[in-house]
Order: sequence, then C-alpha cells, then structure tokens
Amino acid sequence: MDDALILWYTKNKRSLPWREPGVTAWGVLVSEIMLQQTPVARVEPIWLEWMARWPVPSGLAAVSQGEVVRAWGKLGYPRRALRLHAAAAEIAAHHNDIVPSDVDTLLALPGIGDYTARAVAAFAYSRRVPVVDTNVRRVVARAVHGAGDAGPASNARDMADVEVLLPAADAEAALMSIALMELGAMVCTARTPRCVDCPIFGSCAWQKAGRPEYTGPAKPVQRFAGTDRQVRGLLLDVLRDTDGPVTRARLDAVWADSGQRDRCLDSLLVDGLLEQTDAGLFALPGEH
Repeated sequence: MDDALILWYTKNKRSLPWREPGVTAWGVLVSEIMLQQTPVARVEPIWLEWMARWPVPSGLAAVSQGEVVRAWGKLGYPRRALRLHAAAAEIAAHHNDIVPSDVDTLLALPGIGDYTARAVAAFAYSRRVPVVDTNVRRVVARAVHGAGDAGPASNARDMADVEVLLPAADAEAALMSIALMELGAMVCTARTPRCVDCPIFGSCAWQKAGRPEYTGPAKPVQRFAGTDRQVRGLLLDVLRDTDGPVTRARLDAVWADSGQRDRCLDSLLVDGLLEQTDAGLFALPGEH
C-alpha cells in the first residue's frame, strides 16, 4: 500500500497553507485545532489571519481571551479558542515559544488531546506515530478489513490498525499518515467513494468482498438549527460585534425561547466564554 498511496498523495494532495514549506509547528497546531469538526474552506481564511497576527505562541498568549474568541469568528466550538490560548501561554512560558515535538509533552499542554498531539508530532516533526481521524478509520475499515465503514471508535484498536501500515522510517511514516487522511477526505469518502480513482483499488479488501454495505450501528446525525450550539453562537455574535459589555436585554433579543436562551447563557458563563460584570452587564472574557 505504501508506495502507491504515497505516490498518489504527492501528485494529488490539496494545496493547503498549513502544508506549505516553512510552516512552523505552531502553524500546524493552530490548523489542527481549527480543523476539528470544521470544513477546510471555513478554516483557511481564519488560519491565515491568525498566523499573520500571531506567528508565534507568545503573540497569542499576550492578548486577552476575549480578543481570541472574537478572532475565532464563525469557526464554531469556540472553547477551542480558549484551549489554544491556554496552550500558547504554556508553550511561551515553558517551551521557549516552540511547540514540543514529542507526543507525551504535547499531551501535557492544556486542551491538547491524543489526536492533536499525534498530528502535530507527525505533520510538523515527521515523527512515526499513528494519526487516526474519521477519514483514516474509514480507509482502514474498507481497505484492510473489507467493511463498508469503521463503526464505533476504539482508540487501542484503531491505533494498532494504523501502526502496522506505517513504514519504518519516520519521514515516510509521517507521509503515509497524511496520505491516508487525504485519501479518506478526497476519494474514499463516506457516501460516494470514487473507487475508480483510488490508488489502492487493486488491494482493497472492500472491493474484493464486493463492496458490502455497512451494517453496524447508525451514526448520529448532527443538526444545527434550533440547537443549543446555534443559540450559543448567536449570543456570542452579539459580543463579537461590539467593543464592550452589553445589557441582558441585548442578549435576550436574539432568541425567543427564554428557557433555552438562559440555559445557553449560563453554559457560556461556565465555559468562560462570557463574563458578567459587577454592574450586571455581559462581556467577552477579559474585556470589562
């Protein structure tokens, strides 16, 4: 699998700014945090703005949490912005403003989980570590196990599955990791896989088995309209579009269901994405 897949990747990889030569590990880390559950097209302009504004962790660490949340814009899941701000502060203070290169040290940073730590180690430092996301799991399920999809995640099993596919050399293994991910994103997609364009078509166990349908547990369908995610976003939009604290009335105007609105406002306060002033106004963190 390795030679054919790596050759395909080198010829067909998407031109993404965080893959350009010279991008630092900090740039890779920022991209990985932003890309979680967020399409590439939405991430790219925000990533470019962030890297121009904060090219090193200490730059981000020096600004307020509120400024970071405002700059996060419409990427969604804004707690990621606070976690990235906290990680930047730790990197600046304890790692000489350089993102660590090994998985265990990365995992010790605030808000950095197993996937992100491994992605940074592999993609920024060419380390031989399995990097497993939804796309990789789907490729492995089909190409190796002959299943239509991966089913429920199992960290130990998924890591072991990818580990055996990686070449021995660090640089080649890192290239294989990103090639597997790119194949799942661009060719071996969930709904309409482009098998005719697949570089490992001839060895794919799913093809050899007659492309059986996936019969495992149904995956939950994520909706957005009317959810707490939407309401939280609307409340944050009010603060992002102003320069200072706002009244409760301004926030109440964005959503008619008072129970849901109050619940979402409380959750934003608990998450540290909003703060309430002594005068009863509401502001982004650090902006009052």
